[in-house]
Amino acid sequence: MARPAGPVRLSPPAWLTAGLKPAPTPIPWAAVLRASVALSAPLAVGLAAGRPAYGALVSMGALSGVIGDTADAYRMRVFNIAVPQLFGAIGVTLGTLVFGQGWLAVAALTLVALVSGMISSIGAVASVSGLLLLLNAVVGAGLPMPDPWWKAPLLLTLGGLFVLVLTLLGWPLRRTAPERSAVAATYRAVADLYEATGTAAYDDKRHAVTASLNQSYDLILAHRARQHGRASTLVRLLAQLNVVIPLAEAAPAAHLRAQLYGPLSAAIPAAVRELADAVEEGRTGTPVLDLPTPERPAEKAVDHALRHAATVVHKAEPDPYNVDDRLGRPAALRVRVRRATRAVLFSEASWRYGLRLALCIGLAQALVSLIAVPRSYWVALTVTFVMKPDFGSVFSRAVLRAFGTALGLLLAALVLAEVPRGWWDVPVMCALAALVPAFSAKGYAFQTAAITPVILLLSDTLNQEGFNLVMPRLYDSLIGCGIALIAGYLLWPESWHTRIGDKLADAVADAAAYVACAFRGDVEAHGGDGGARLRSRRKLYRDLSGVRSEFQRALTEPPPTGTRAAAWWPLVVAVERIVDATTAARIRVDHGAPAPDPAEVASVERELRELSAGIRESDILVEVRTELPGDENGVLEPLRQEVRAARAIAGPDLR
Repeated sequence: MARPAGPVRLSPPAWLTAGLKPAPTPIPWAAVLRASVALSAPLAVGLAAGRPAYGALVSMGALSGVIGDTADAYRMRVFNIAVPQLFGAIGVTLGTLVFGQGWLAVAALTLVALVSGMISSIGAVASVSGLLLLLNAVVGAGLPMPDPWWKAPLLLTLGGLFVLVLTLLGWPLRRTAPERSAVAATYRAVADLYEATGTAAYDDKRHAVTASLNQSYDLILAHRARQHGRASTLVRLLAQLNVVIPLAEAAPAAHLRAQLYGPLSAAIPAAVRELADAVEEGRTGTPVLDLPTPERPAEKAVDHALRHAATVVHKAEPDPYNVDDRLGRPAALRVRVRRATRAVLFSEASWRYGLRLALCIGLAQALVSLIAVPRSYWVALTVTFVMKPDFGSVFSRAVLRAFGTALGLLLAALVLAEVPRGWWDVPVMCALAALVPAFSAKGYAFQTAAITPVILLLSDTLNQEGFNLVMPRLYDSLIGCGIALIAGYLLWPESWHTRIGDKLADAVADAAAYVACAFRGDVEAHGGDGGARLRSRRKLYRDLSGVRSEFQRALTEPPPTGTRAAAWWPLVVAVERIVDATTAARIRVDHGAPAPDPAEVASVERELRELSAGIRESDILVEVRTELPGDENGVLEPLRQEVRAARAIAGPDLR
C-alpha cells in the first residue's frame, strides 16, 4: 500500500532567497560611531542655526561619504571619499540647473547616466564616483535646492569632508596600522591553510589566503611612494608580504604530502602564527624556530620557505632597492589616466552598460514627466541602485531592493508617525545612521533597509511632508524596480545568457600557459629566474577569484543562467585544483624530485587548451574521457589526475 503523500511545502527557490541571508561579517563598530556623528551633528548645527534644510543637505553629503568609505588604508580612504565627493558636487549642480525643466531634465539625466555608467567600469573608486554623479544629479533635478545654485553642492561637499575629517582622526596614531594588520592577517590565513592540509577544509582556506594576499598587495602597492627610501615602513611590510608567497606556494605540495603520509607537524602553523604576531607588533631580532627535520621534497620546501620568511620578518631594515614589487608598482598618473580614458571610450562593456543605464534612467524620467508621480526622483534613484554592475545580479537586486525598501519603510513609518519633527530628529538620526554601516556589511537588502529611513528623514526635513512620504516611496521603488527588470534586464539577452563560459575558458587557457611557464617557459625564457612564474601564478589565482565571484553572482540569477552556473561550478573548482597541482609539482621539483619529461608537460598543456576551446564553443557540458599517459610515479601524476577529472566534467567532443 502506497504511503500517503505528505503536505506540499511551497518555498521560494534558493537563487531568489540567497541575498536574504545575512553575511557572517563582524559589525564595524568604528564605522558605526563615525556614521552616527557624521549624520546627526550637521542636523543639530542646522537646527541651532535656524537652517534645518542646510543641515539636511550636509547630512546627505555625509551619507555619501559613509557609503564610500570602504577602504582600510588611510591613503586609500582619502582617495575613496574625496574623489566621489567631487563627482557628487558636479552631479547635484547639473541636476539643480535643470530642475523643473521637463524634457530638458530628461535629456540631461539620460546623458549623465550614460557617462556615469561608462566611468563605472574603470574601477572601484570610479564606480562610486559614477554612482554619486548620477544620484546627486537625480536629487538635484527632483528636489528644490536653496539658491543660489552653488549652495547645494557646497553643503553636500561639506558633509563628505566632515566624514573625511572624522576618518582621519586616527591617522597620526595609526598611520600604517591597517597595512600592518593586513599583512599579519595574511600570515594567519597561511597558518590556517597549513593546519587544514590533508583535510576537506583546505580549499576554503586557500580561497581565504588568495583574498588576503589580494587585499594586502592592493593596500601596499597601490599607494607606495615612487622612491623606495621615502616609505621605509611600507618597504619592510612589502618585503614581509613577498616572503609569504613561497609559503603559500609550498602549501599545495604540503597538502598532497599530508594526504599521503598524514598531517603536518603542529609546529609549522604555530611558527607561521608567531610570524604574524611579529609582523603586527613590529618585532625584530634573531628568530628562534623549533621545526621538525624535513625529509621529503614538500617538507623541505615548507622548511626553506618558513626559515626565509622568519629571517625577513625579523629584519629591521630590508634593502629598499632589493624588494621586488611582485605585482608591479602603479604607473605614472598620466599613464593611468590615458589607460582609463581609452578603456572608457573604446570598451564594448563600458558602452553596453552605459547605454543600459541611460535607457533605464531616460525611461524613468520620461515616465514621471508624463504621469504625476509624487516625489518622482525616487524612481530614478531606485533604477540607479538596482542597475549598479558591481553590486550583483540585476534581477536579484531588483527583488532585494523591493524587499529592503519595504522593511525600511516600515521603520520610517514608525519614525515619521510617532516622532515629532525638530530636535528629536537628532537622536533618531544618530540611531538610524548607525544602522547603515552595520547593515551594509550584511548584504544589499539589509543596506537598502538601513538607508531608506535615513533618506526619508532627510527628505522630510527638506519638504516637511511627514507620514505622507511613506506610501509614495513604496510605489516609486516598485516602479523603478520594474523599469530596471524590463529595460535593464529582459531586453538585453546578455543578462540571461551570461558569458560565464568565456570567462572560465580564459581561466583554463591561462592555466595551460601556467603549466608551460612552470616547467618549460620560465627556465628557457628567464634563465631559471622564477619571477615570471610567481607573477603568472599570482595573476592566475586573482583571476580565478574573479571567476569564482562571477559564478557566485550568476547563481543568484533565475533559470537558465543560474541553473547553468550551478552545473558548471564543479569545473571552476577543478581548474583551481589544477593550478594547485601544478604549483605542488613545481615545488617538489625545486626541492629534489625528478623533473618531468617535456613531452608529459606538453601533453598536459595540450589537454588544457582543448578543454578551454571546448568550453568556449559550447553551452552544454560534454563529458570527455581522456588518456593522459606518463610516469605514474612521476611528479606530474597528481596534475594528470586533476586534468582527467576536469575533462570528465567538460570538453570538446572529439570522439
